[in-house]
Amino acid sequence: MPNSSQYTNLNTIKFLMYNVHQTEELLEANRYSAYDKPSIDLLLNSVKTFCDKSLHPFIKEMDEKPSTFANGAITIHPQFESILKESGEMGLVAAMFEEKDGGLQLPNIVFHTLYFMMEAANNHVTGYLGLTAGAANLIVSFGSDFLKETYAQKMMSLEWTGTMCLTEPQAGSSLSDVKTTASLQADGTYKINGQKIFISSGDHQFAENIIHLVLARTEGAPSGTKGVSLFVVPKKRVAADGSLGEQQVIVAGEFEKLGQRGYCTSHLVFEDSIGHMIGEENHGLMYMFQMMNEARIATGRMGTGIASAAYYASLQYAKERPQGRKLTSSGKKDLDEEQTLIINHPDVKRMLLFQKSIVEGSLSLVMQAAHYVDLEHISEGEEKERYNLLLELLTPIAKTYPSEKGLEAVSTGLQVLGGYGFCMDFILQQYYRDIRIISIYEGTTGIQSLDLLGRKIGLKNGKVLEWLAEEIQSTIKEASAHDSLQFNIRVLGESLNSIQQVLGALMPHAQNGDFERYLADATIFMDLFGTVVMGWQWLKIGVSAQKALDINDSTYATDFYESKLHTLQFFYKYEMSRCKGLSKTIMNELALTIDMKLSYLD
Repeated sequence: MPNSSQYTNLNTIKFLMYNVHQTEELLEANRYSAYDKPSIDLLLNSVKTFCDKSLHPFIKEMDEKPSTFANGAITIHPQFESILKESGEMGLVAAMFEEKDGGLQLPNIVFHTLYFMMEAANNHVTGYLGLTAGAANLIVSFGSDFLKETYAQKMMSLEWTGTMCLTEPQAGSSLSDVKTTASLQADGTYKINGQKIFISSGDHQFAENIIHLVLARTEGAPSGTKGVSLFVVPKKRVAADGSLGEQQVIVAGEFEKLGQRGYCTSHLVFEDSIGHMIGEENHGLMYMFQMMNEARIATGRMGTGIASAAYYASLQYAKERPQGRKLTSSGKKDLDEEQTLIINHPDVKRMLLFQKSIVEGSLSLVMQAAHYVDLEHISEGEEKERYNLLLELLTPIAKTYPSEKGLEAVSTGLQVLGGYGFCMDFILQQYYRDIRIISIYEGTTGIQSLDLLGRKIGLKNGKVLEWLAEEIQSTIKEASAHDSLQFNIRVLGESLNSIQQVLGALMPHAQNGDFERYLADATIFMDLFGTVVMGWQWLKIGVSAQKALDINDSTYATDFYESKLHTLQFFYKYEMSRCKGLSKTIMNELALTIDMKLSYLD
């Protein structure tokens, strides 16, 4: 059986973008007035064609012929030469930048949607583009005119690519332990010395130069994160006339990974490498958080893309694989009947619906986060702050939910294939390996959960949480006009109340200074909160689908709209029902992960 040629559904993408998230309304703002629905559709269709021809056909080959390290350099799959060239010509990096900076000023929700399609087609590709976009955006946001003119434009065109260099052998997520040093020179540049590991797209043969954004400490800098500065360190030095000099960043090796083997990950060494400081001294982590937050949403989006591809691959298999027979009214099988396709078995339908609910709900969540970015851009004053902080609250969820549940969805897809799912002949095993890193990238699930419960829930003394509740209540109010959605309204309302009960039980620990107890089950809280937010997204989808049915909207087939409502009900029956159990777990007074001896683990 061939691997699936479908990896996403363009109708679902457009329905979510236009019907659920009202993207056309954004285009009425001055910031996005250069675009209209036909031009956005043309862009979506063009990128889908690019994915079909240049990305998806090479995903298995990039796994089977991964990037390699030899003689101080990393070599990636030859198809990347044309991918980077075409991506640059299509403006897939410049798309996110403002026109005044040489960009296309595309709505953020459209930008993320384009990248989702590419990640569904071939998740080994977009890291090279996304990191370049993020690094260039950071330079544009905080760098000097010299840095913008020297580096940003060539990164937007993908002549040069970019990275972010945070992790060191002794300092992973604990960036307060960064030891890379930066020594000021007479000409205002800095000599950078140190090592960085796990640097995605850190070296390859298809860019004239690679621009590294490096966290380092200047001489006499304060300890901890308050003493970290940020530097632009090009792989090759750039002369005053723009010509490239000698290589000054050592590529010490590459990490051989379980998945995403076409997306290289390097070990870099800086030995008196010349760098330029971005912004002010000791503000590096604050600047880097802009790129990290963008990368967190992008990581959740990538998990959604992989899960989407896995869903359509397992769906195709289920439509083609005969196995077993349907039960008769007597509860027995008629062995004289032909075998039925496995898609006719209720348990296989359950597995496929689970995948569909995670994929489409997660895509809606990513679009929601991107939509808040756009609303922040076109708003002023208190409204601008509201959308900025709603984005802050949603970011750890948008990163984590698609990562964790996306992995579960891909695993479920592998189960649909049975024994064949465990074989290299079928691509599900590759998607399973590819997605496993997503919950580790850009801050692990544990770190995102600590951020959510420890910082984001308390933003503005809980006011931002109230704002999110208002957003959810607004959707509930819309849904109340439809009889078909009354069950969902009740369940979502109960789940919102459960979050308040959980926080009510946890807050006394924080107020008493017992923060370890307060945060001990932060990951369980993330699961609960993320599920409720996903329930909100599915109710939004359901409202849009029901409205379309009510007015006989023929944009899509009746079955299309009904499928959204059916999947909504599936999510509420099988996933929202988990909220009660998660709440009980968190509110249980036993502190089993704190009150224990380490010897219990022996």
